[in-house]
Amino acid sequence: MKKILDYILSVIYLLYFGLLLVVFHVVQVIAFNIFGKKAHKKSVDIFNLALNTSYYVTGTSVHFRQLEEYPTDRPIIFIANHQSTFDIPGIIWYLRKHQPIFVSKQELAHGIPAISYNLRKSGAALIDRKDGKQAVSEILKLSKYIHENNFSAVIFPEGTRSKTEEMKPFAEGGISALLKRAPNALIVPIAIQGTRKFNPTNGMFPLTSFSKLSWTALKGIEPKGKTTKEVADEAKAAIQEVLNLRKA
Repeated sequence: MKKILDYILSVIYLLYFGLLLVVFHVVQVIAFNIFGKKAHKKSVDIFNLALNTSYYVTGTSVHFRQLEEYPTDRPIIFIANHQSTFDIPGIIWYLRKHQPIFVSKQELAHGIPAISYNLRKSGAALIDRKDGKQAVSEILKLSKYIHENNFSAVIFPEGTRSKTEEMKPFAEGGISALLKRAPNALIVPIAIQGTRKFNPTNGMFPLTSFSKLSWTALKGIEPKGKTTKEVADEAKAAIQEVLNLRKA
């Protein structure tokens, strides 16, 4: 019976999700081209609020916790574990004050209404995972941008979503490149839980109804005087601690 319900609610959700993509693609295009970047940012925030509340269609709950206030007068590098495509809307909406901009694979910048448009217009680092030189160059551009504007960057150091409960090793290269031109950035780990269970397949069907999704933004890490490996290890350990509490 639960599986049947998953299929029914997934169909309803995906129809609603598709409608949000189409509507907010148009809204973003109008906002950016007529009113400028600030209006576009506002439209993206509202879009991601809509995405976060859309989970309720499947009976899924959403929770965000932030352990401390983060500065707005310096750049921030958010480091998160990666479980699903659904990791992203919570970060954009709940941390919108910090203007989060993503390190993303370049394939996502084309073919997805609203989402691809935002990636292209937001200044995201669109990387070719087969071309290390291009990837570093893109991340360095983002690093310079967040340094100059006191914005934030978001990176998933696992690279791709983990298919198990265990996190993949954190690659240090992207973190190192982000710190290269934003050496004063604060590192903030984010522990994401529940999105893998909600979206257990590589596709989006069926979703798991009545899931529990949560984002926990943890205490900041000062990178000064630490190697990139030490920063990555500390961030991963902080995230793992939260994930372990969920298991207990």
